[in-house]
Amino acid sequence: MSFKDRVKKMTKLEAAKKAEELKAQINYHRKRYYVDNQPEISDHEYDLLEKELKTIEERFPDLITPDSPTQRVGGEPAKEFPVISHTRPMLSLDNAYDTEELKEFDTRLKRLLGIQELDYVSELKIDGMSISLSYSRGVLEQAVTRGDGLSGEDVTPNIRTIQSIPLRLLKDIPYLEVRGEVYIPRTEFERINREREQKGETLFANPRNAAAGSVRLLDPRITATRKLDICFWALTEVRGADVKTQWNGLHFMRELGLKTNPASRLCRSIGEVIEFCKEWEESKEKLDYDIDGVVIKLNSLLLQEKAGTTSKFPRWAIAYKYPATQATTVVKDIVVQVGRTGALTPVADLEPVAVAGSLISRATLHNEDEIRRKDIRIGDTVIIEKGGDVIPKVVRVIESKRPKNARMFHMPMKCPVCGSQIFRPEGEAIARCTGASCPARLRESVLHYASRGAMDIEGLGEALVDQLIENGMIKDISSIYSLKKEEIAGLKRMGQKSAENLMEQIEKSKSKSLHKLIFALGIRLVGERGAKILAMKYPSIDLLAGAVEEELQSIREIGPKMAQSIRIFFSQKSNIDLIRRLKKAGLKVEEKLEKQAVASVFEGKTFVLTGTLDKYTREEATEIIESLGGRVSSSISKQANFLLVGKEAGSKLDKARKLGVKTISEDDFLKMLDHSRR
Repeated sequence: MSFKDRVKKMTKLEAAKKAEELKAQINYHRKRYYVDNQPEISDHEYDLLEKELKTIEERFPDLITPDSPTQRVGGEPAKEFPVISHTRPMLSLDNAYDTEELKEFDTRLKRLLGIQELDYVSELKIDGMSISLSYSRGVLEQAVTRGDGLSGEDVTPNIRTIQSIPLRLLKDIPYLEVRGEVYIPRTEFERINREREQKGETLFANPRNAAAGSVRLLDPRITATRKLDICFWALTEVRGADVKTQWNGLHFMRELGLKTNPASRLCRSIGEVIEFCKEWEESKEKLDYDIDGVVIKLNSLLLQEKAGTTSKFPRWAIAYKYPATQATTVVKDIVVQVGRTGALTPVADLEPVAVAGSLISRATLHNEDEIRRKDIRIGDTVIIEKGGDVIPKVVRVIESKRPKNARMFHMPMKCPVCGSQIFRPEGEAIARCTGASCPARLRESVLHYASRGAMDIEGLGEALVDQLIENGMIKDISSIYSLKKEEIAGLKRMGQKSAENLMEQIEKSKSKSLHKLIFALGIRLVGERGAKILAMKYPSIDLLAGAVEEELQSIREIGPKMAQSIRIFFSQKSNIDLIRRLKKAGLKVEEKLEKQAVASVFEGKTFVLTGTLDKYTREEATEIIESLGGRVSSSISKQANFLLVGKEAGSKLDKARKLGVKTISEDDFLKMLDHSRR
């Protein structure tokens, strides 16, 4: 019996008991995964636990509690963040820049406390955003940013979305206030910046800015899409437990399910502290997050209290800062690279200089606007910076050293690789090549063309595409249809059967719907929905290719930017030549217009789907609705016209009734289809 069936038979009392059991299991396994880094069950098994809890809560909504793992993503965007005073000031730390200053710090403390031997706790100084969290009776109550140290902003809805922060502690502590550092791992930072670059948005300068920006977003649903993490470093207040040292405090927090940095170390002397600092200065690039030093704290909390604070800093702690990974060099030239998505990135060609153990001869300049903002010219002396595995960047120009013959940079009008026109939509920072056959974006173009939403060529994945390109077997996407079974069978991890299956998939793709082909071409700004709208208006690729910009703009949901992008794409001779080769390969480039005259039942109507249908999958039902002029939304609102209700309908049904949205059964839907097809 499935858990859905079990839940249907539960009484409310049984459901409440089971929900508490599931919460305890989920919280335990979250700690094993996020805090201990030793998961005991698979991701699938964990997902099933959350799914079962969600099923119980859907049937008994009043069992939902704020600490439930299902309540991580907040609701509607906030208009502003309330300002909250800290119970204790969040002070800054005094800095030490060499080992002599660390020794002086140790000497001062010993003299102040009248003690000759002191224990310290050394912790990596993560470059993120400081946050203060309070728990009442074990449940997360509030999260406040550092702000000015005396008060900060209440960002609780955003903090609840961070997977490594428990909504309920593993022990019921009457009250707990802890502080930690929210950060973005380097891999996630690079992913976010790639997405922002593709959308033409300003790039985050570094992971710290990205973390701070994500925590302070007014819409927690966006925060939830970014894989923020946290390490806790201080127990500010605890009731119901006796913690006497910083070291014990770190262990106590881990017992509660709060993540601390495993690299922390208890040091019995300032000499051991110095060894720790040197060890991590050499190893910090291996981490998946940025650190800018080490924080050293007196271990005894009683001695911390005795040492006290100044108006700015605690006397019992200090931050050892690593030297900046910067250097000065000269910009010899600025060249343009074309990325896999067609994005043009200006890159500074530098006089080689050693930075953080590497010889650097190039640095990214991001985009033309960034060059203008920093006023970087060819011939300038600049300061460059390297952090982690991130590409070195130019921090600023030393204008006093600018030569008289320094030259301004101008972005080319044509792609430096294939000669196609460059397109930069108004308001966007990134310029892109419009050539679908551009060699620089070949890999990305082929993978997109073969993806499920496009031509759905199963088996044509990353590893195989890399081999095909490396062996010169693919020059552009039309080359897919010239591949030979014998050649494919001879590649690594392939064989006769795999080659036969791939050839069948390639042949099958020739008969895909026109909207699939339009989307597969990779026209900038044209997604799956836009491709379907275009295919309905222009039933052949030639008609679309001949459409003028004004005509395209008149189509519902096709805005000026998309219309301009479509027009530019089809104005490129290389793209028209590509389409001609696809036609020659036997691809379907036209649609029959049988449905056009009877699409009015669905035309302009918005549908939402819930539950399971007998005759169609959700994907199939969505495609039918959109092919007949309707659109499908994932959420219920007053703007929806119909809620299509299948078996085991979810909470959308209740919401639709409250909003007055018309509900239809699968039989009703089939009757509407029958009427449209007469």
